[in-house]
Amino acid sequence: MFFQSSRRSVSKGKLMEFTSSPFFPLVLGSIGVVALYQLLLRVRQKTHIQDAVVVVTGASSGLGRECAKVFHAAGARLVLCGRDKERLQDLVKELTGAADSQRKVQNMTYPPSMVTFDLSDTEAVASAAVEVLQCFGHVDILINNAGISYRGTILETDVQVHKQVMDMNYFGAVALTKALLPSMVQRRSGHIAVVSSVQGKIAIPFRSAYAASKHATQAFFDCLRAEVEQFGIEVSVFSPGYIRTNLSVNAVTGNGSKYSVLDKNTAEGRDPHDIAMVMLNCVSRKKKDVLLAGVFPTLAVYFRTLCPSLFFFIMASRARKEQKLKDS
Repeated sequence: MFFQSSRRSVSKGKLMEFTSSPFFPLVLGSIGVVALYQLLLRVRQKTHIQDAVVVVTGASSGLGRECAKVFHAAGARLVLCGRDKERLQDLVKELTGAADSQRKVQNMTYPPSMVTFDLSDTEAVASAAVEVLQCFGHVDILINNAGISYRGTILETDVQVHKQVMDMNYFGAVALTKALLPSMVQRRSGHIAVVSSVQGKIAIPFRSAYAASKHATQAFFDCLRAEVEQFGIEVSVFSPGYIRTNLSVNAVTGNGSKYSVLDKNTAEGRDPHDIAMVMLNCVSRKKKDVLLAGVFPTLAVYFRTLCPSLFFFIMASRARKEQKLKDS
């Protein structure tokens, strides 16, 4: 009892000593500054996204679907794009229901529009862009998310497969961006975001077509960022690592057939909702280049630049190991 009372007295004395020290106001002030900064970020996010016209490609599944949900919840006026009309309609119904229930509380969300087209068909993209602009009259934010993955060896992969992957991952995003860009330049306002990959910064074996398309994507949008800055247009490149989606299942192989396997790394990847939330935050803060990979892929990016010989050795070892597993 005596010892407990003594401990309480000592703790109280230390607390009084700390609160009376010159550091206490500094600590309180720091906490206040951090809280104010967080509040300002939330206000900025709300004002940047609320009522903005946001176009999301590849919105019918995976990361695109999650982006649609989080931007919709933030008050954006959505234009959902994809090839699968039924899935897009299901998503529109889901979000419209959410908008109706939300509107009972506050006028915050809007029923989305949808435009169905194949992004890999560059001729179809031009007419689709006209339809996109007709939805709300302009586009504030374009999220180039649609894409396809690939698994195979360079030796056994047909050139047509490389073209197929490039058409979807690179030329599709370029065509849609170029089709919508003049209206942004005219308004001197807009934000173009693209989902690249950590493989747009490094290349790993048996992903040649995919890595090549993402390297091209990174380069194009880096150039675009510099060229359109004078018009007040923002460009963000997102480079995630593995995400828990069906990307590997829907990947193409060397002969063009479907891979149809959920890779272990993909199955253990990050939740697409978490990635979508990060993207929402980064778009609202106008971040230019965002790496969303784990520790080892992030280190690999730096190794590739600072110690390329070590990086090449590791990749060659990985290739031999994976080939041995395939042959066994």
